[in-house]
Amino acid sequence: MPQHKSPLKRMGTDKKRNARNNYVKRTIKTLTKEMKQNPENLDEQLNKLYSQLDKAAKKGVIHKRTASRRKARLAAFVNKAKS
Repeated sequence: MPQHKSPLKRMGTDKKRNARNNYVKRTIKTLTKEMKQNPENLDEQLNKLYSQLDKAAKKGVIHKRTASRRKARLAAFVNKAKS
């Protein structure tokens, strides 16, 4: 346990960020699973996922290339499901 004030504050911010990051990652995973299990309104679900991935990349929760890769794979899934 830190003895000084600054590391204690840092632990608090780390805890908040960790909670936010986990929430965003869980949300992305949940939306992805829902889209793959329930292929109704694919365009609407895809837009939601794109938005979440872009926000996560912007905030630094996931890397921007990771977001881009996931978006490409989701688009391929949707195109395959439509045809």
